[in-house]
Amino acid sequence: MSATAQTLRGADADESAPTPARRRAALRAGGLLLGLVLLAAAVAASLAVGAKQIPLDQVLSGLFDPSGAKNDGIVRGLRLPRTLIGIAAGAALGVAGALMQTLTRNPLADPGLLGVNAGASAAVVTAISLFGIRSFDVYLWFALAGAGAAAVLVNLLGGSRTATPVRLALAGTAVNAALFGYVNGLQLVDLGALETMRHWAIGTLAGRDAGLLLKALPLLVAGALLAFALSRPLGALALGDDSARALGAHVGRTRVLSIVAITLLCGAATAVCGPIGFVGLMIPHAVRAFTGPDPRWLFPACALYAPALLLASDVVGRVVVPPSEIEVGIVTAFVGGLLFIHLVRQRKAVQL
Repeated sequence: MSATAQTLRGADADESAPTPARRRAALRAGGLLLGLVLLAAAVAASLAVGAKQIPLDQVLSGLFDPSGAKNDGIVRGLRLPRTLIGIAAGAALGVAGALMQTLTRNPLADPGLLGVNAGASAAVVTAISLFGIRSFDVYLWFALAGAGAAAVLVNLLGGSRTATPVRLALAGTAVNAALFGYVNGLQLVDLGALETMRHWAIGTLAGRDAGLLLKALPLLVAGALLAFALSRPLGALALGDDSARALGAHVGRTRVLSIVAITLLCGAATAVCGPIGFVGLMIPHAVRAFTGPDPRWLFPACALYAPALLLASDVVGRVVVPPSEIEVGIVTAFVGGLLFIHLVRQRKAVQL
Protein backbone atom coordinates (compact mmCIF):
# COMPACT_ATOMS: atom_id res chain seq x y z
CA MET A 1 0.00 0.00 0.00
CA SER A 2 1.34 3.39 -0.94
CA ALA A 3 2.11 6.08 1.58
CA THR A 4 -0.67 8.28 0.14
CA ALA A 5 -3.28 5.53 0.59
CA GLN A 6 -2.18 4.91 4.17
CA THR A 7 -2.44 8.62 4.90
CA LEU A 8 -5.97 8.80 3.47
CA ARG A 9 -7.03 5.69 5.40
CA GLY A 10 -5.68 7.17 8.63
CA ALA A 11 -7.55 10.40 7.98
CA ASP A 12 -10.81 8.49 7.48
CA ALA A 13 -10.24 6.59 10.72
CA ASP A 14 -9.65 9.85 12.60
CA GLU A 15 -12.88 11.34 11.25
CA SER A 16 -14.91 8.27 12.23
CA ALA A 17 -13.43 8.08 15.74
CA PRO A 18 -15.53 9.79 18.42
CA THR A 19 -14.04 13.06 19.58
CA PRO A 20 -14.16 14.15 23.25
CA ALA A 21 -16.89 16.65 22.38
CA ARG A 22 -18.99 13.93 20.74
CA ARG A 23 -18.50 11.57 23.65
CA ARG A 24 -19.48 14.31 26.07
CA ALA A 25 -22.60 15.15 24.05
CA ALA A 26 -23.55 11.46 23.90
CA LEU A 27 -23.04 11.12 27.66
CA ARG A 28 -25.23 14.15 28.34
CA ALA A 29 -27.98 12.93 26.00
CA GLY A 30 -27.86 9.48 27.60
CA GLY A 31 -28.05 11.01 31.07
CA LEU A 32 -31.12 13.05 30.12
CA LEU A 33 -32.77 9.97 28.61
CA LEU A 34 -32.06 8.00 31.78
CA GLY A 35 -33.56 10.83 33.85
CA LEU A 36 -36.71 10.71 31.75
CA VAL A 37 -36.97 6.94 32.26
CA LEU A 38 -36.44 7.27 36.03
CA LEU A 39 -39.05 10.02 36.23
CA ALA A 40 -41.57 7.86 34.35
CA ALA A 41 -40.86 4.95 36.71
CA ALA A 42 -41.27 7.22 39.76
CA VAL A 43 -44.58 8.53 38.41
CA ALA A 44 -45.83 4.98 37.86
CA ALA A 45 -44.79 3.98 41.40
CA SER A 46 -46.41 7.08 42.88
CA LEU A 47 -49.71 6.21 41.21
CA ALA A 48 -49.62 2.49 41.99
CA VAL A 49 -47.94 2.13 45.40
CA GLY A 50 -49.43 3.06 48.74
CA ALA A 51 -51.63 1.74 51.51
CA LYS A 52 -53.49 -0.04 48.73
CA GLN A 53 -51.42 -1.50 45.91
CA ILE A 54 -53.03 -0.92 42.53
CA PRO A 55 -51.88 -2.85 39.41
CA LEU A 56 -50.63 -0.68 36.57
CA ASP A 57 -53.44 -1.76 34.25
CA GLN A 58 -55.97 -0.47 36.77
CA VAL A 59 -53.93 2.71 37.17
CA LEU A 60 -54.18 3.31 33.43
CA SER A 61 -57.90 2.57 33.52
CA GLY A 62 -58.36 5.01 36.35
CA LEU A 63 -56.52 7.71 34.41
CA PHE A 64 -57.98 7.28 30.93
CA ASP A 65 -61.22 5.35 31.45
CA PRO A 66 -62.60 6.40 34.82
CA SER A 67 -66.13 5.17 34.06
CA GLY A 68 -65.07 1.53 34.25
CA ALA A 69 -62.22 1.77 36.74
CA LYS A 70 -62.36 0.16 40.19
CA ASN A 71 -59.96 2.56 41.86
CA ASP A 72 -60.87 5.80 40.11
CA GLY A 73 -61.25 7.70 43.39
CA ILE A 74 -57.82 6.67 44.64
CA VAL A 75 -55.93 7.19 41.38
CA ARG A 76 -57.54 10.36 40.08
CA GLY A 77 -58.73 11.86 43.33
CA LEU A 78 -55.74 11.23 45.62
CA ARG A 79 -52.61 9.98 43.91
CA LEU A 80 -52.70 11.93 40.64
CA PRO A 81 -52.76 15.39 42.33
CA ARG A 82 -50.06 14.19 44.74
CA THR A 83 -47.89 13.02 41.84
CA LEU A 84 -48.36 16.21 39.81
CA ILE A 85 -47.46 18.34 42.82
CA GLY A 86 -44.38 16.17 43.38
CA ILE A 87 -43.27 16.67 39.78
CA ALA A 88 -43.72 20.45 39.91
CA ALA A 89 -42.20 20.95 43.36
CA GLY A 90 -39.31 18.57 42.70
CA ALA A 91 -38.39 20.25 39.42
CA ALA A 92 -38.60 23.68 41.06
CA LEU A 93 -36.37 22.71 43.99
CA GLY A 94 -33.86 20.91 41.76
CA VAL A 95 -33.48 23.82 39.34
CA ALA A 96 -33.36 26.31 42.23
CA GLY A 97 -30.58 24.33 43.90
CA ALA A 98 -28.54 24.13 40.72
CA LEU A 99 -29.10 27.84 40.11
CA MET A 100 -28.03 28.73 43.64
CA GLN A 101 -24.88 26.60 43.46
CA THR A 102 -23.94 28.06 40.09
CA LEU A 103 -24.61 31.63 41.17
CA THR A 104 -22.66 31.44 44.43
CA ARG A 105 -20.01 29.02 43.13
CA ASN A 106 -20.73 27.19 46.36
CA PRO A 107 -21.19 23.39 46.20
CA LEU A 108 -23.06 23.41 49.52
CA ALA A 109 -25.70 25.93 48.45
CA ASP A 110 -29.24 24.61 48.72
CA PRO A 111 -32.62 26.32 49.13
CA GLY A 112 -33.32 24.31 52.27
CA LEU A 113 -29.84 24.42 53.74
CA LEU A 114 -29.56 28.19 53.24
CA GLY A 115 -32.89 29.00 54.87
CA VAL A 116 -34.94 29.86 51.79
CA ASN A 117 -37.56 27.17 52.35
CA ALA A 118 -37.69 27.89 56.09
CA GLY A 119 -38.23 31.58 55.38
CA ALA A 120 -41.14 30.82 53.10
CA SER A 121 -42.66 28.43 55.63
CA ALA A 122 -42.27 30.90 58.51
CA ALA A 123 -43.95 33.62 56.47
CA VAL A 124 -46.91 31.36 55.66
CA VAL A 125 -47.30 30.37 59.31
CA THR A 126 -47.19 34.06 60.26
CA ALA A 127 -50.01 34.74 57.81
CA ILE A 128 -52.05 31.93 59.37
CA SER A 129 -51.45 32.68 63.05
CA LEU A 130 -50.97 36.44 63.37
CA PHE A 131 -53.19 37.66 60.55
CA GLY A 132 -55.79 34.88 60.47
CA ILE A 133 -55.38 34.42 56.73
CA ARG A 134 -56.81 31.25 55.20
CA SER A 135 -56.48 32.12 51.52
CA PHE A 136 -53.89 30.27 49.46
CA ASP A 137 -53.61 33.24 47.09
CA VAL A 138 -52.26 35.31 50.00
CA TYR A 139 -50.05 32.44 51.22
CA LEU A 140 -48.19 32.57 47.94
CA TRP A 141 -47.13 36.17 48.37
CA PHE A 142 -46.13 35.64 52.00
CA ALA A 143 -44.06 32.63 50.95
CA LEU A 144 -42.29 34.59 48.21
CA ALA A 145 -41.49 37.45 50.60
CA GLY A 146 -40.22 35.06 53.28
CA ALA A 147 -38.04 33.14 50.82
CA GLY A 148 -36.44 36.32 49.50
CA ALA A 149 -35.83 37.77 52.97
CA ALA A 150 -34.21 34.55 54.20
CA ALA A 151 -31.93 34.33 51.17
CA VAL A 152 -30.70 37.90 51.69
CA LEU A 153 -30.23 37.39 55.44
CA VAL A 154 -28.17 34.20 55.06
CA ASN A 155 -26.02 35.82 52.40
CA LEU A 156 -25.32 38.81 54.67
CA LEU A 157 -24.55 36.65 57.71
CA GLY A 158 -22.27 34.45 55.63
CA GLY A 159 -20.15 37.36 54.52
CA SER A 160 -21.77 38.25 51.18
CA ARG A 161 -19.03 38.29 48.52
CA THR A 162 -16.41 36.97 50.95
CA ALA A 163 -18.60 34.06 52.03
CA THR A 164 -17.11 30.58 52.13
CA PRO A 165 -19.18 27.38 51.72
CA VAL A 166 -18.92 26.50 55.41
CA ARG A 167 -19.78 30.03 56.60
CA LEU A 168 -22.87 30.04 54.42
CA ALA A 169 -23.82 26.58 55.68
CA LEU A 170 -23.42 27.74 59.29
CA ALA A 171 -25.39 30.92 58.64
CA GLY A 172 -28.13 28.89 56.95
CA THR A 173 -28.23 26.45 59.85
CA ALA A 174 -28.58 29.32 62.32
CA VAL A 175 -31.35 30.99 60.31
CA ASN A 176 -33.13 27.64 59.87
CA ALA A 177 -33.01 27.00 63.62
CA ALA A 178 -34.30 30.49 64.42
CA LEU A 179 -37.13 30.31 61.90
CA PHE A 180 -38.29 26.85 62.90
CA GLY A 181 -38.09 27.88 66.56
CA TYR A 182 -40.31 30.82 65.66
CA VAL A 183 -42.75 28.49 63.88
CA ASN A 184 -42.88 26.10 66.86
CA GLY A 185 -43.42 29.03 69.20
CA LEU A 186 -46.40 30.21 67.18
CA GLN A 187 -47.84 26.70 67.27
CA LEU A 188 -47.70 26.68 71.07
CA VAL A 189 -49.22 30.14 71.40
CA ASP A 190 -51.98 29.71 68.80
CA LEU A 191 -53.42 26.24 69.40
CA GLY A 192 -56.49 27.14 67.40
CA ALA A 193 -54.45 27.48 64.21
CA LEU A 194 -52.23 24.49 65.00
CA GLU A 195 -54.07 22.12 62.68
CA THR A 196 -53.63 24.48 59.73
CA MET A 197 -50.10 25.48 60.63
CA ARG A 198 -48.69 22.00 61.00
CA HIS A 199 -49.34 21.31 57.33
CA TRP A 200 -46.85 24.06 56.49
CA ALA A 201 -44.26 23.21 59.14
CA ILE A 202 -43.11 19.98 57.46
CA GLY A 203 -42.82 19.12 53.80
CA THR A 204 -45.42 16.68 52.51
CA LEU A 205 -47.23 15.84 49.30
CA ALA A 206 -50.17 14.20 51.07
CA GLY A 207 -53.49 15.99 51.34
CA ARG A 208 -52.64 18.68 48.81
CA ASP A 209 -55.33 19.74 46.37
CA ALA A 210 -54.62 20.07 42.66
CA GLY A 211 -56.12 23.55 42.82
CA LEU A 212 -53.13 24.67 44.89
CA LEU A 213 -50.80 23.63 42.09
CA LEU A 214 -52.85 25.45 39.47
CA LYS A 215 -52.61 28.69 41.45
CA ALA A 216 -48.85 28.34 41.97
CA LEU A 217 -48.09 27.07 38.47
CA PRO A 218 -47.67 30.52 36.83
CA LEU A 219 -45.01 31.43 39.38
CA LEU A 220 -43.25 28.09 39.00
CA VAL A 221 -43.24 28.39 35.22
CA ALA A 222 -42.02 31.98 35.37
CA GLY A 223 -39.18 31.02 37.72
CA ALA A 224 -38.17 28.05 35.57
CA LEU A 225 -38.20 30.05 32.33
CA LEU A 226 -36.13 32.78 33.95
CA ALA A 227 -33.62 30.22 35.25
CA PHE A 228 -33.23 28.61 31.81
CA ALA A 229 -32.89 32.03 30.17
CA LEU A 230 -30.03 32.81 32.57
CA SER A 231 -28.13 29.58 31.88
CA ARG A 232 -25.71 31.14 29.40
CA PRO A 233 -24.72 34.24 31.47
CA LEU A 234 -24.51 32.04 34.57
CA GLY A 235 -22.07 29.81 32.74
CA ALA A 236 -19.92 32.85 32.06
CA LEU A 237 -20.31 34.03 35.65
CA ALA A 238 -18.91 30.72 36.90
CA LEU A 239 -15.56 31.75 35.40
CA GLY A 240 -15.42 34.81 37.66
CA ASP A 241 -16.84 38.33 37.48
CA ASP A 242 -14.04 39.76 35.32
CA SER A 243 -14.19 36.90 32.84
CA ALA A 244 -17.98 37.14 32.71
CA ARG A 245 -17.80 40.85 31.88
CA ALA A 246 -15.22 40.16 29.22
CA LEU A 247 -17.62 37.64 27.67
CA GLY A 248 -20.40 40.24 27.60
CA ALA A 249 -22.43 39.07 30.63
CA HIS A 250 -24.14 41.63 32.86
CA VAL A 251 -22.99 40.46 36.28
CA GLY A 252 -25.26 42.58 38.48
CA ARG A 253 -28.38 41.96 36.43
CA THR A 254 -27.67 38.22 36.29
CA ARG A 255 -27.36 38.02 40.08
CA VAL A 256 -30.57 39.97 40.69
CA LEU A 257 -32.58 37.94 38.19
CA SER A 258 -31.16 34.71 39.60
CA ILE A 259 -32.34 35.65 43.09
CA VAL A 260 -35.77 36.45 41.63
CA ALA A 261 -35.89 33.03 39.94
CA ILE A 262 -34.85 31.23 43.15
CA THR A 263 -37.46 33.14 45.14
CA LEU A 264 -40.23 32.31 42.65
CA LEU A 265 -39.32 28.62 42.50
CA CYS A 266 -38.77 28.05 46.22
CA GLY A 267 -41.53 30.33 47.45
CA ALA A 268 -44.20 28.78 45.25
CA ALA A 269 -43.03 25.20 45.90
CA THR A 270 -42.98 25.76 49.66
CA ALA A 271 -46.40 27.39 49.62
CA VAL A 272 -47.79 24.25 47.95
CA CYS A 273 -46.12 21.46 49.91
CA GLY A 274 -44.14 23.03 52.77
CA PRO A 275 -40.37 23.13 53.26
CA ILE A 276 -38.57 20.17 51.67
CA GLY A 277 -34.82 20.25 52.11
CA PHE A 278 -31.77 18.74 50.45
CA VAL A 279 -33.36 17.97 47.05
CA GLY A 280 -31.60 21.00 45.60
CA LEU A 281 -28.34 19.86 47.18
CA MET A 282 -28.32 16.20 46.18
CA ILE A 283 -29.47 16.32 42.58
CA PRO A 284 -27.04 18.92 41.11
CA HIS A 285 -24.11 16.95 42.55
CA ALA A 286 -25.43 13.71 41.09
CA VAL A 287 -26.12 14.96 37.58
CA ARG A 288 -22.86 16.88 37.21
CA ALA A 289 -21.25 13.48 36.65
CA PHE A 290 -22.58 13.60 33.08
CA THR A 291 -23.65 17.21 32.49
CA GLY A 292 -20.52 18.92 33.76
CA PRO A 293 -20.85 22.44 35.17
CA ASP A 294 -22.61 23.92 32.11
CA PRO A 295 -26.02 25.26 33.31
CA ARG A 296 -27.49 24.69 29.84
CA TRP A 297 -27.30 20.95 30.53
CA LEU A 298 -27.36 21.04 34.32
CA PHE A 299 -30.76 22.74 34.68
CA PRO A 300 -32.71 20.36 32.37
CA ALA A 301 -31.12 17.34 34.06
CA CYS A 302 -32.11 18.65 37.50
CA ALA A 303 -35.66 19.24 36.24
CA LEU A 304 -35.87 15.48 35.48
CA TYR A 305 -33.93 13.87 38.30
CA ALA A 306 -35.19 16.05 41.18
CA PRO A 307 -38.89 15.17 40.79
CA ALA A 308 -37.91 11.52 40.31
CA LEU A 309 -36.08 11.64 43.65
CA LEU A 310 -38.93 13.46 45.38
CA LEU A 311 -41.56 11.01 44.14
CA ALA A 312 -39.36 8.02 45.02
CA SER A 313 -38.87 9.43 48.54
CA ASP A 314 -42.61 9.93 48.84
CA VAL A 315 -43.23 6.30 47.85
CA VAL A 316 -40.67 5.12 50.43
CA GLY A 317 -42.43 7.18 53.08
CA ARG A 318 -45.71 5.47 52.25
CA VAL A 319 -44.48 1.89 52.57
CA VAL A 320 -41.77 1.94 55.25
CA VAL A 321 -44.16 1.97 58.26
CA PRO A 322 -47.54 0.80 56.94
CA PRO A 323 -50.33 1.72 57.37
CA SER A 324 -48.91 5.09 58.51
CA GLU A 325 -46.82 7.39 56.34
CA ILE A 326 -43.59 9.29 56.83
CA GLU A 327 -43.66 12.75 55.26
CA VAL A 328 -41.42 13.16 52.25
CA GLY A 329 -39.58 16.06 53.91
CA ILE A 330 -38.33 13.68 56.61
CA VAL A 331 -37.14 11.11 54.07
CA THR A 332 -35.22 13.66 51.98
CA ALA A 333 -33.74 15.23 55.13
CA PHE A 334 -32.41 11.83 56.28
CA VAL A 335 -30.81 11.01 52.94
CA GLY A 336 -29.65 14.57 52.34
CA GLY A 337 -28.09 14.86 55.79
CA LEU A 338 -25.86 11.87 55.07
CA LEU A 339 -24.88 13.36 51.72
CA PHE A 340 -24.11 16.74 53.30
CA ILE A 341 -21.73 15.13 55.80
CA HIS A 342 -20.04 13.27 52.96
CA LEU A 343 -19.60 16.45 50.91
CA VAL A 344 -18.10 18.39 53.81
CA ARG A 345 -15.66 15.58 54.63
CA GLN A 346 -14.77 15.08 50.97
CA ARG A 347 -13.92 18.73 50.45
CA LYS A 348 -12.14 18.93 53.82
CA ALA A 349 -13.93 22.22 54.44
CA VAL A 350 -12.65 23.05 57.89
CA GLN A 351 -11.80 26.74 57.53
CA LEU A 352 -14.48 28.97 59.04
